[in-house]
Amino acid sequence: MDSLGLFILLMLGCFQWTAAPAAEEITWTYTGLVGQSEWSEYFPDCGGTSQSPIDVVTTQTKYDPSLIPVIPLGYSQHGNKPFTLYNNGHTAVIELPEWMGLEGLPWLFTAVQMHLHWGSGGPSHGGSEHTINGLSADAELHVVHYNSELYPNMSAAMTQRDGLAVLGILIVTGEETNPAFNNIINYLSRIKHADQKVSIPAFDVQTLLPKDLGRYYRYNGSLTTPPCYQSVIWTLFHERVQISKAQLLKLETILYSSKVSDPDKMLLQDNYRTTQPLNHRVVFTSFSAESGKELSSGEVTAIVIGVMCGCVGLAVIVRFIVKTIRFFTLLHHETVVDEGAGESKREKTRRGPELDL
Repeated sequence: MDSLGLFILLMLGCFQWTAAPAAEEITWTYTGLVGQSEWSEYFPDCGGTSQSPIDVVTTQTKYDPSLIPVIPLGYSQHGNKPFTLYNNGHTAVIELPEWMGLEGLPWLFTAVQMHLHWGSGGPSHGGSEHTINGLSADAELHVVHYNSELYPNMSAAMTQRDGLAVLGILIVTGEETNPAFNNIINYLSRIKHADQKVSIPAFDVQTLLPKDLGRYYRYNGSLTTPPCYQSVIWTLFHERVQISKAQLLKLETILYSSKVSDPDKMLLQDNYRTTQPLNHRVVFTSFSAESGKELSSGEVTAIVIGVMCGCVGLAVIVRFIVKTIRFFTLLHHETVVDEGAGESKREKTRRGPELDL
């Protein structure tokens, strides 16, 4: 090959190398030029068959009695060292210390970080990534862990099928403020723009979780953001946690996906991925259908009172029936006696007066 041909080949190779940036350098978004529908073009795993999030259809889940409650390790042992909260342009992330972990899975998992997903329309307008029977919640919290039994760190684990374990907590809104979530929401104004970080007081992370850690849905899936590695053992809790409408409003309106230096300010909203096909996967549950409905203390009290009232009512009815039967029995007996006396009197009248002999 002559020198001109070699030069052309080198130039073509250089052009291809510069024109195709590494996946890590691509700026993806939820909507726009590199939005969700284009993720798989730049991040091949995003087009895989085991993607997350999913819609959990409860009638198609399978009960697995071997699924035990997950056990948070060190979640409440936050110590005096502050947490780091930062805006990565896609969500608000809280880095977690390595002494926090998770048991109740096939391996021991070490905590890495947690983050949130939300919408833009307020309550009842969606914002969660996972849905149950087609219904979304207002937001969703993810607590991310890596398999520290098999892999040395998060980077090594995140590409392996058994590398990660993520807790999914669905968030709904109500009237009462959730003090646990204020440990995050009250500091969002300090990281309004992408790439901003702040140290916040450490707090008990377990207070963010549902009280019932024994009822959940389990399936194999992926990261819900690029590069979408299919390496996650998902635990989606059946019980939802509640925050106030005011807390949700702050979450939806304080942060920007743009940097301080960007001329155009873009609110960080609707940072949730749409549900993905389940394909060949099975969603397992740790609870049977019969025990799937949780009763509140109010419902239990109402049931107990209802049963007691029913028993009292039944006793009154039985007593009334018994008294009625006794009354009619006595009345019938008296009628028979009266009829017998009358018959005897009539018989004497027909015979006439009796004579003493």
